[in-house]
Formats: sequence, C-alpha cells, structure tokens
Amino acid sequence: MQQKHFDVVIVGAGITGTALFYELAAFSDIKKVAILEKYEGVATLNSNGKGNSQTIHFGDIETNYTLQKAQKVSKIANMPVKYALKYGYNEKFMFSHQKMTLGVGEDEVCKLKDRYEIFKQTYPYLELYGKDELKQIEPNVVFDERGNERKEDIIAIGTTKGQYTTMDFGAMSDSLVKNAKDLGGDGFELYLNCNVQEIKKIGDTFYLKTSDNQSISASYVVVDAGAHSLYLAHKMGYGLELSTLPVAGSFYFTKKRLLNGKVYMVQNDKLPFAALHGDPDILMDGCTRFGPTALMIPKLERYRGLSSFFDFFSTLRLDTSMFKILKDLLSQDDIRNYMLRNFLFEIPLLNKKEFVKDAKKIIPSLKESDIYYAHGFGGVRPQVINHNTCKLELGEGKIKTDDGIIFNMTPSPGATSCFENARCDLVGICDFLGKTFDEEKFKAEFID
Repeated sequence: MQQKHFDVVIVGAGITGTALFYELAAFSDIKKVAILEKYEGVATLNSNGKGNSQTIHFGDIETNYTLQKAQKVSKIANMPVKYALKYGYNEKFMFSHQKMTLGVGEDEVCKLKDRYEIFKQTYPYLELYGKDELKQIEPNVVFDERGNERKEDIIAIGTTKGQYTTMDFGAMSDSLVKNAKDLGGDGFELYLNCNVQEIKKIGDTFYLKTSDNQSISASYVVVDAGAHSLYLAHKMGYGLELSTLPVAGSFYFTKKRLLNGKVYMVQNDKLPFAALHGDPDILMDGCTRFGPTALMIPKLERYRGLSSFFDFFSTLRLDTSMFKILKDLLSQDDIRNYMLRNFLFEIPLLNKKEFVKDAKKIIPSLKESDIYYAHGFGGVRPQVINHNTCKLELGEGKIKTDDGIIFNMTPSPGATSCFENARCDLVGICDFLGKTFDEEKFKAEFID
C-alpha cells in the first residue's frame, strides 16, 4: 500500500479531535490533515450525547469554580455557542433551557447567597430564587409526595431565559468534520474503523500502525483519544510518571419530564467529582436525567466489551507510589464513603433504592418507581495520577512535548473547552511546522 503522508494526523474523532480538525481547516494554511477514528463513526464514546451531561459549562452554576476560574471558563464556553449560531445549529443540537444551582439547608443557602453577591457582576443575568419563585420555575424541587412544601430552607441561583445551556456534543462533532472537509477540501480526510495501535518516530516523521493496515505518516501528531492517549504515550516513552484511574459516570431516567431545566446541587469541596444534577435529556424527549454517579472501573472504555481491560492495567502502572495514592484517597472519609455509595448505585435491586435517596434532595416527591437505570448512557473520565507528586491531578490532562506530538487525555471543563484546547494545540502545531495561524480570523469567529 502506498504511503500517505499528512502535515498533521489527529488520533481520535471525539469533540476535542474534531474541533482541532475544524480549526486547522478554518484558521491555518495547513493543507493535508487526517483524523483517525477507531470506531464506525464520529464521537461514539464520551463525546456522544449519551456519554456526558450535555451541559455547556459557563461557570455560573458550578459551585466548585472560583470566581477566577469561572471568568476564564465563561469566555471559553461562548466559543461552542458562537460556532453553533454561525452555522444555524441552535435548536438542532444546541438548546436554551433554564438552569440553576439549588441549595438545600441552612449551610448551602448561606453559601449560595454569598456566591450570588460575588458572581453577579460577572454573570449579570443570574437571579436569586426563594421558595415562592421556585414554585413557579421548578415546582417539583419545592413539594413533597403529599403536595406539601419541603421542610428544609431552599434557595437557588440561576436564570430562566436567554442562555444556551445544552449541547449534543456528538452531533456537534459530526458537524465539525463536515465543515472542516468543506473548508479544507480534499486534503482533509476522515478514516473510520482505523484503530491506531502504535506510533513511531523515525527522523522527523511519525509512522502510525493501524488496525486496518493503513500506511499513514505525519509531520505532527495530536493524540485526542481520551484515556487511550496515555496508553499510546506510554508506548512511546512519554508520561511514564502518570497513571489514569478511569471513573465511569452513570445516569438514571425518570419516566416523564419532572424538571424544566438544569438543576445542579452544591458541590462538596472535599470531592473531586461532579455533584448530582437533574435536567431534561435532549435525546429522550425531555425526560429527566439524574447523574452522574462515579465508579472506578478496570477499563478505559465503557460499553465496548473487555477490549480495553488490559490497556487499563498498562496505563495504571501499579507500583508502591500508586498504592500510597490509593491509600491516601481511601483514608479520606468523604471520598471513601462517596465511592462506596456510588458502588451501590450499580448493583441491581439495590441501585434504585439507594440512588433515589440522593435524588430526593432535588425532587423530594421522587419515588423508586419513578426512575430507572439508564443503560447505555454514561462515559469514562480518566482521572490522572502523578507518581512523582503522589497526587490526583484535577482539571486538564495533557502531555506536551517538543518532538511534534501532543497527548490530550482529559479536557477541562469537558467538551465545553474544545475550541480553546484546539487553539492552544493549533498555535503549537503552526510554530513547529512553520505554518500560519490566522489569529484575527479566530477572534472574529469565537471572541469578538
């Protein structure tokens, strides 16, 4: 087979990889780019609408964000919104719902009141809702199964109109590939069912071994393969001080629509996991979806059999420092109890009974018979562990090199940051290859 050489090869056609594919076509003079996807379609794993919370994270209702982080995130979050509006995707795979963070009990109410005063200048559309307002906006968060007002003091901060909140990032990934190919022409190619098994650098050229025996080489490689990014990095000798703990998130559905918009809970500062939330699922006719749970699993991918089981142990790099890290994590009461409780959410017969106890904090009238386990929904987020520091590294997981290759493991805050992450990679690619990044055009599309 004839060798096919590209300026840039992207490994993985999830939202991160497809955003870079689009930006290379739209904002650079690079002419030959390939994106290689191991499965039969674009965004079949974590970027799929079933694999994540479908949330555009602006930092306004995420209580684990400081003001500084929220201000940074709000600028980044506008990028996918601007993209969708440019191409007319609003109300196709981007939607506007109301959204809020709900505080339950005296401590959370005080925390949200303080947060509102700090954040309202950055987010002037935020409003403070008491019980009376919530009866009109989200009545099911107020009343119990007998129709009585819940006894706890509650308050919420949020907005009811004018903000895009929800995105099917799988559909967005498909659109990015289509638009990139339209902009870039024949030089921009998508390869499906093309699993990259190994990457070798000989001289200045990278050679990629694939499952379908394609003969592909590149001057620059970006690995956007989620948890498998570290697997491929280790094979090349990069990031050997890092491991990943794959954390799977599951969801539960209600049999009818119980919430009008996104309702997030106040984050526990001692936990490195997202707080429970409920919202209308755009793939399930607006039925309410609760989650995510958090369960460590011995696989890099979910719902794909045991194919990534051995890859997991390869990236785990089990040694004394790893045991120390796990011991330290499990010695913290909040984390240990949280992990054990989330394990119960996966056990048939017990799972619904236990999960509804937590979900009742959002909807006090909720009963076990109202919910069911969302089979086939939920993705895997690789939690990166640093053996040198013996710590869990929260936020973005990335390995930069000066050798013409980048490995992206975990975007932060999730798919929302896809265009900003792609921009950072694009700048490095253009510098390395001596190509041009049209920053003014980028700003005109995403920032101005």
